Amino acid sequence: MKRLFDFIVALSALLALLPVILIVSILVRIKLGSPILFTQARPGLHCKVFYMMKFRTMLDATDKQGNQLPDDKRMTPFGSFLRSISLDELPGLFNVLKGDMSLVGPRPLLVQYLPLYSKEQARRHNVRPGITGWAQVNGRNAISWEKKFTYDVWYVDNQSFWLDFKILLLTVKKVFVREGISADGEVTMSAFTGSKKE
Repeated sequence: MKRLFDFIVALSALLALLPVILIVSILVRIKLGSPILFTQARPGLHCKVFYMMKFRTMLDATDKQGNQLPDDKRMTPFGSFLRSISLDELPGLFNVLKGDMSLVGPRPLLVQYLPLYSKEQARRHNVRPGITGWAQVNGRNAISWEKKFTYDVWYVDNQSFWLDFKILLLTVKKVFVREGISADGEVTMSAFTGSKKE
């Protein structure tokens, strides 16, 4: 039921938002160059790795030695705007159609975080990752990693159609009020370095 709901809603959203997707694609190409899409390996259901798609929001700026500059040096006002209203997430709807992601679920994080999770935190991978989730509507990047993982695991244990519907409605509200976009002093959020072992 959840998979069918995801597919129908993602397909309908892609068709309805096609003009927006085309406009954003053109603006990203003009302001940030190529490639238009940012793709990155992320762990999904049962830790199976897939490639998540987003609109690119940063420059490919490097220092004199060829090392990539920190996020805050590569982020542009245009990229910040895309993130603030979550337009950068629209290509993720293709991941939903493919079955790599769900509309609602724990956000897919970096592959290198996998060995850092406690046994309890790792349960976030017992469901498909989502474009939005319980942690995103309860603080997004403005809460601690531990709090975020607590919300993720709570969702795994309490998921239902009505909870997903509630999260989708709250996500729309969060987009309009632009809450929790980044942690204090960060472009998004600081890297996860592990929690205390159980």
